Amino acid sequence: MSIAFTFPGQGSQAVGMGKDLADAFPEARAVFDEVDDALGQKLSTIMWEGPEETLTLTANAQPALMAVSLAAMRALEGRGFDLASKVAYVAGHSLGEYSALAAAGTFSIADTARLLRIRGNAMQAAVPVGQGAMAAIIGLEQGDVEAACTEAGGCQIANDNGGGQLVISGTKAGVERAAALCSEKGAKRAIMLPVSAPFHSALMAPAAEAMQEALANVTKNVPNVPVVANVVVAALTDPDEIARRLVEQVTGRVRWRETIEWFGANGVTTAYEVGSGKVLSGLARRINRDIATANIGTAADVEAALAALA
Repeated sequence: MSIAFTFPGQGSQAVGMGKDLADAFPEARAVFDEVDDALGQKLSTIMWEGPEETLTLTANAQPALMAVSLAAMRALEGRGFDLASKVAYVAGHSLGEYSALAAAGTFSIADTARLLRIRGNAMQAAVPVGQGAMAAIIGLEQGDVEAACTEAGGCQIANDNGGGQLVISGTKAGVERAAALCSEKGAKRAIMLPVSAPFHSALMAPAAEAMQEALANVTKNVPNVPVVANVVVAALTDPDEIARRLVEQVTGRVRWRETIEWFGANGVTTAYEVGSGKVLSGLARRINRDIATANIGTAADVEAALAALA
């Protein structure tokens, strides 16, 4: 029996997230202050008061989601919780991998906030608005989706989320064509997503270059818990390889279904989702019902987790 901590990605943000953590735990409040200071911006005000469209901007959503995850972690640690002795693995969905690495001590919170701000800006700037797109394909085999992407051209599978959900990303024309082909091949649904850029596609190459430079200039420590990386679905502890995989992740596939399957094959019996929302818990239940799920995103969740993990 072992435990994994998972950290959510973009789409889990909501106005008000993390506020009760800040109110209940001084250690959590300190995280939001540290992120605000690192960015030179009162991001916490946007998180707690909105407006939603400002919070949803990629450059804000990415560090904001990390801040909530790390506030929950610091709240746990302030009450005696020790990640290294209680948790076997950490992993995060896309930007959540940075949260996982901050939780495991590879990056400082301030550096992680700055990295995610760079990442968000670089991803947004990589492709002019309107030229890229993403679509969710529901209920079609991966091979058929890959074939549709190949036939359409200009797009690829960006996320394998499990539960029959794949996300494709690339040029607007390519994604629209591939989505239509997926429908023809029998997909239950092919839904264009309201995103501002074609994340995790080859079009993000300029953002990958920006992250390579940014990661080269930041202090990287050996994580105190192995981090299961999105692009290779392997537990990593070498800081240089971790950085290399983070660069690859910008244009590569988020292999979340395989990550949860890997957890199951490596003895994980409970996966906690640390941060805002419950997206990853829902995905985990669809992928492997033998892995129990729980959430640590509110003050009440922190108390419940401390009791369960004691």
